[in-house]
Amino acid sequence: MSLRHAILTLLETEPASGYDIVRHFKESLGYFWNAKHQQVYQELRRLNDEGWLLCSEQAQADKPDKKVYAISPAGRAELKRWLAEPAAPNKINDALLVKLFAGALAEPAELRAEMARHRATHQATLDSLLEIERQYRQLDAAEQARQRLPYLTLRRGILGERAWLAWADEVEAELVARVGQSSEKPVGN
Repeated sequence: MSLRHAILTLLETEPASGYDIVRHFKESLGYFWNAKHQQVYQELRRLNDEGWLLCSEQAQADKPDKKVYAISPAGRAELKRWLAEPAAPNKINDALLVKLFAGALAEPAELRAEMARHRATHQATLDSLLEIERQYRQLDAAEQARQRLPYLTLRRGILGERAWLAWADEVEAELVARVGQSSEKPVGN
């Protein structure tokens, strides 16, 4: 997936400014697709240059005019073309997993501290996702039906975070056992 298709997906729903798109990344797509502020604005410029966006300016009091982007017919055609392509399986580069793989060389207490930091992040993400799910469940039936596919991406995130936390419990149990083993070793060995 590319940033450009994520932006086109957002703009398919409603026109938005660059600021609005960055906010959407932080509040929704950011759970499974990350983009920095600069990247979004650079990609908006490229998409506009390629004719995949329509851009209008809205006057603002005491501020520069705001550019508002909407998907163009060419952008919609590109989005449909991209949606028809098979998606490549996700590959991960996870430094934490590399550290655990080489964990025999590390102090168990250091790995436990590292895991605790990651656990806090995953728990906070899960809490945020569960709040979004709570809001979804309060929608009327028609809006829930309209939002069903985005909701299913949310469910994937919830299940993924719960699985990560369950896995972290397994890791924690092993690291606790290792701390006990390392303290029982005779001095000098």
